[in-house]
Amino acid sequence: MAYWLFKSEPFKWSWDDQKKRGAEGEEWDGIRNYQARNNMRAMKLGDKGFFYHSNVGLEVVGIVEVCKLVHPDSTTSDERWECVDICAVCDMPEPVSLMRAKANPKLAKMALVTSTRLSVQPVTEAEWKEVCRMGGLVPAP
Repeated sequence: MAYWLFKSEPFKWSWDDQKKRGAEGEEWDGIRNYQARNNMRAMKLGDKGFFYHSNVGLEVVGIVEVCKLVHPDSTTSDERWECVDICAVCDMPEPVSLMRAKANPKLAKMALVTSTRLSVQPVTEAEWKEVCRMGGLVPAP
């Protein structure tokens, strides 16, 4: 299993919006960055991810799971752009802010800290466990 981080501006698509989609999940559409798209191409069913509120909040607020493999993005006819579907798994009991992540030496190399603009990012297993610990999810899902 691999781990990821999905960024969303809460005024466009929030954690509450994601949870309302239930087990059906939601297409993670609108990504127009090759590195983020390639990250989605690498995903497998059941991979877990952090749901991160960007711009407003700047914090990990939930856990998601990849529920549909990469497919054409329905928001464009441009064949270059693909996406996966994700579904909500659980809330982060204590949201983990970017400020807290940056202050944690164990997360110094995490893409969230070093590549703040990338909207779909890989997360190492050690980073996954540490952010889950910080958010009150022990053991990590």
